[in-house]
Amino acid sequence: MDGDFRTEFTRAPGALKQHPALVLNADYRPLSYYPLSLWPWQEAVKAAWLDRVDIVAEYDEVVRSPSTVFRIPSVVVLKDYVKPQKRVAFTRFNLFLRDEFRCQYCGARGDLTFDHVVPRASGGVTSWQNVVAACSPCNLKKGSKALHRTGMALRKPPRQPAAEELRNMGRKFPPNHLHEAWMDFLYWDAELEA
Repeated sequence: MDGDFRTEFTRAPGALKQHPALVLNADYRPLSYYPLSLWPWQEAVKAAWLDRVDIVAEYDEVVRSPSTVFRIPSVVVLKDYVKPQKRVAFTRFNLFLRDEFRCQYCGARGDLTFDHVVPRASGGVTSWQNVVAACSPCNLKKGSKALHRTGMALRKPPRQPAAEELRNMGRKFPPNHLHEAWMDFLYWDAELEA
């Protein structure tokens, strides 16, 4: 027998991991922009098989079962509309997204943490209106002091973002990889420049 039978029936590790499917709502908009609404190819195939999605675009690669050959979906559209959430969850990720992944004191990117504008030691609460993204050096510099005592200033006042505002903010941060089949569906509702 040619070759090792144990490897004849298996794929190279990770061979199909690189084929995510862009998931669009029934109105053909992504469920989310950042993080981009993606499903692993297995979920997309399963949803198509269960008739929960329509396949809009496919990869050239196929998967096989004993009785079926199936092209891997690259863009799927939900058959039922999922209503976007109105309320924005107060999470570290959403806070960083609201602040555009920049320190709200110096504008630096990277090495972010969060800071209470009115320190908790002084009665400050953990809320949208009192917490901002801050780089570690600025956070250490400010410490538990009141903002006016540090000589530092906020780039913009903290506030709770609307859900649509946060979705639009996410569009400013495209993922590292965008398949060409996705481009027609990601920014079609953006305003055109004259």
